[in-house]
Amino acid sequence: MTPAVKICGLTEPAGVAAAVEAGARYVGFVFFPKSPRHVTADQAAALAATVPLGVAKVGLFVNPDDALLQEVLARVPLDIIQLHGQETPARVAQIRQLAGLPVMKAVGVAEPRDLDALWDYGLVADMLLIDAKPPKDAALPGGNGLAFDWRLLAGRQILKPWLLAGGLTPDNVSQALRLTRAQGVDVSSGVESAPGVKDPELIRRFIARATAPIL
Repeated sequence: MTPAVKICGLTEPAGVAAAVEAGARYVGFVFFPKSPRHVTADQAAALAATVPLGVAKVGLFVNPDDALLQEVLARVPLDIIQLHGQETPARVAQIRQLAGLPVMKAVGVAEPRDLDALWDYGLVADMLLIDAKPPKDAALPGGNGLAFDWRLLAGRQILKPWLLAGGLTPDNVSQALRLTRAQGVDVSSGVESAPGVKDPELIRRFIARATAPIL
């Protein structure tokens, strides 16, 4: 099965078009003001209008309150909610019910014991995003360009569909998929020419390598 690709942190039409044309299955919009990839609900709505049927529109939130979720959902036709903060399993379940949409929960990994959370969140989320755990002093919960030891995932059974994230680039995505056999991959900073600025050529190269047969 060909791995699915998610291009996250899109902020302009050229990046969305490059992702869609190259075969991305998911496009992500970030609703977190501290991120260089942050978009407003109105900006995201304009970008979402250019996304064809068959490509899922994902909204990334970090510890959102109900008011923010409702504000965005009233304007943007999202297909999936991605939670990238310290949301508890109970809060994930609550947001899933509030939004009436599937929820993808990000789980940060740096060492074997971090994998235990995959079980807890797998019981309440529809999808999981396995990402590198950010450094303690990091301002962003993701999009830091950091990888983790992918061998931690080798042969592991995971309850729900999942994507691999963290430090992925066109140069290492094939190796990451070989080691983890991930069902899909998520990239943001790895296809940028500057923080928050997507490079259409890097997007095309990343997707081509992620979807090439694994030898």
